[in-house]
Amino acid sequence: METIGVRELRGNLATFLRAAGSGRRIIVTVDGKPIAQLSAIESDDLDLSFRALAERGEITLATDPSRSDPGTPVPLWPGARLDRLVREVRGR
Repeated sequence: METIGVRELRGNLATFLRAAGSGRRIIVTVDGKPIAQLSAIESDDLDLSFRALAERGEITLATDPSRSDPGTPVPLWPGARLDRLVREVRGR
């Protein structure tokens, strides 16, 4: 386990993310106090679909039948503003 300060993390973010992705566990400190941890994502954690999140109890799906199906993909394009995308998807 490696400990680094937030200033060092800021200066070398890509390096530390690659290290975490390769299996190293990195503790991030602010003023010498541990506040966060960088580590690889477990394969079980990769499913971030709305249905999977709801099954794990992390979110509650909307019950309004006029809402789109949570499995429906939403197209994104470079430079898309999320506020405009949400309005477009909601039809407002």
